[in-house]
Amino acid sequence: MAMQQGRVIDLDTSLALEAARLSATLKLPLTESIILATARAFSATLWTQNADFRDVTDVQFIEKT
Repeated sequence: MAMQQGRVIDLDTSLALEAARLSATLKLPLTESIILATARAFSATLWTQNADFRDVTDVQFIEKT
C-alpha cells in the first residue's frame, strides 16, 4: 500500500515554531503552515490543489478543474 511507504513525522517544538512563523508571515491557516513547515524541513516537494498555497514559494500548486 502507498500509505505504508510514507513516514510519520512528529510535530516537535522546532517544527511548531516554524509553522507558527509561516502562518503569521504567509497568512496561512495553522494546519497548512504545519504541512508547509514539514515539507520544507525535509526538503520535500509539496503538491497541492489547496488555493491557500497558490502563491507560496516552493509549493507546486495545481488549479482544480
